[in-house]
Amino acid sequence: MTTGDFDARTHWQEVYSTKPVTGVSWYQEEPAPSLDLLKEAGATSDSAVIDIGGGASVLVDRLLALGYGDLTVLDISEAALASARKCMGPEAGRIDWIVTDVRKWQPARTYDIWHDRAAFHFLTDAEDRKAYVERLRSALRKGGHAIIGTFAPDGPERCSGLRVCRHDAESLAMTLGVGFRLVDSRRHEHATPWGAMQRFHFGTFRKET
Repeated sequence: MTTGDFDARTHWQEVYSTKPVTGVSWYQEEPAPSLDLLKEAGATSDSAVIDIGGGASVLVDRLLALGYGDLTVLDISEAALASARKCMGPEAGRIDWIVTDVRKWQPARTYDIWHDRAAFHFLTDAEDRKAYVERLRSALRKGGHAIIGTFAPDGPERCSGLRVCRHDAESLAMTLGVGFRLVDSRRHEHATPWGAMQRFHFGTFRKET
């Protein structure tokens, strides 16, 4: 999707084509906060999990190792997913990889867990956030959980050269709207590969309707 002169796909293609996986600020060697939140949400090895904006994250690697068998990664950057597949080797064939802009995506199925670490906060336009929530409502089954991690109100104002929209539990709840119930809210301090600290907020919501 293009907003004004900005083309998100081109931006993220360039990022993942020119930087090593370990050279981006959001890189995690171990996705411990996400794994903890999945467990708290009641996810099991039979749960259908989709990682939104998963890029070259190792979350699906760890979930495969834990016995999860229904995993999907969605990202706007083909280069990001290619990097992830290369790192995983033959195991990559067990993952459903979707290259698309989440704002335009038409989900073909539903999931038990919607996980998004550090993608949603790049949606600074209200219409883009509305489109995201529409896809979330369509893709998440009733009783499923959405885990959304963004920069906290006292976190960075920019990332990868782009402005971000910082959130807390209240602003996420207002954005998701009726039908989502907050079940967990927590902060996390993420250390970038070069040692800077970034304050995140993670909100977990149960889809009630």
